[in-house]
Amino acid sequence: MTETLPATDIPRLPVDRVNPLDPPAELHERGPLSRLTFADGTIGWLVTTHKLARAVLADQRFSVNPENRKSPIRAEVSNEPAKPGMFLSQDPPDHTHYRRLLTGQFTVRRMNQLVPRIQEIADAHAKAMREQGPPVDLVQAYALPIPSLVICEILGVPYADRVRFQENTHKLVDLTRTTEEIKAAIEDIENFLLDLVRTKRRAPGDDMLSGLVTDSGLSDEEIANMGFLLLIAGHETTANMLGLGTFTLLTHPDQLALLRDDPGLAENAVEELLRYLTIIHFGTIRTAAEDLELDGQLIKAGDPISISLPAANRDPMRFVDPDRLALNGTATGHVAFGHGIHQCLGQQLARIEMRIGFATLLREFPTLRLATAPQDVRLREQMAIFGVHELPVAW
Repeated sequence: MTETLPATDIPRLPVDRVNPLDPPAELHERGPLSRLTFADGTIGWLVTTHKLARAVLADQRFSVNPENRKSPIRAEVSNEPAKPGMFLSQDPPDHTHYRRLLTGQFTVRRMNQLVPRIQEIADAHAKAMREQGPPVDLVQAYALPIPSLVICEILGVPYADRVRFQENTHKLVDLTRTTEEIKAAIEDIENFLLDLVRTKRRAPGDDMLSGLVTDSGLSDEEIANMGFLLLIAGHETTANMLGLGTFTLLTHPDQLALLRDDPGLAENAVEELLRYLTIIHFGTIRTAAEDLELDGQLIKAGDPISISLPAANRDPMRFVDPDRLALNGTATGHVAFGHGIHQCLGQQLARIEMRIGFATLLREFPTLRLATAPQDVRLREQMAIFGVHELPVAW
């Protein structure tokens, strides 16, 4: 059983940043595994090192079942069972069953086939930016629409409906929203996708949802729930990496010059930005399904454990000079996409979108600069996914 009455000396998850691009300094001061008071008062654990993060994420004795979930940030967390198809919140064998149906859709080969279309989309939005003229909000003009349009085309979601799902997704990752607002947003997306799946059942097209309708043997509800996860992950994370990554480059002119002078550095630059920024910044949550030992400590069945991916990706035992952005460094092995069976399914797509997105932006706007003071850029500090709300730029 978990402890429910916190001792006064067991801290909560640190969230305050001294440098807006660095995780809270206290994370580095913790040991690899320390006690943590979760938002509802439950005492659990915090992991801050790269080695232990990978160990926990790869260990299937740590469950993602939402019925036992605790959050280090939100006191009110839904503990309803995962709906069929919501594989991100399911353990094997259910997780294995659903994910296997999608794995072949996100291979490196299939994602590379999308490169010409993604380049076309990036070029079109860069052209629209130029025609609009500075200043431009890079988030709305470039960072958000590129991955949104790509995932819509892959899934077969009408791009004309993007405002509806973008607004609802924004509510889902906003930590200031009430439980009622979040439930309403989830319901609206679910209804939208269920209607879409039923339409494809009658008239399938050449897209991923149609493929699931015709070949998977799944129910409409299962396909809609799988589409729910893919639609949200497919635009929200990449959009924030493009926005925050551009802000980071523009505030690190030496690194910006490296990438601008050597476009061949794009692949390595993306990996380093993923490591350095780690936009899933409040902790990935697991629950111990049984008593077990971790780093010499007894973890009891039911204990919640928060894995700080930002701290793991700034671990000096794994990365040289981890608090310095170095686009020509070695970021291999970072856990920005997670690790283990729940590692991000669309990570290759995200990498391609970022490589094309950053390279196109710097090629088309060689004098790109912030159109406001860096300290005036609003950061998504109260969001589950870190980033910038807006990014005014000029050239």
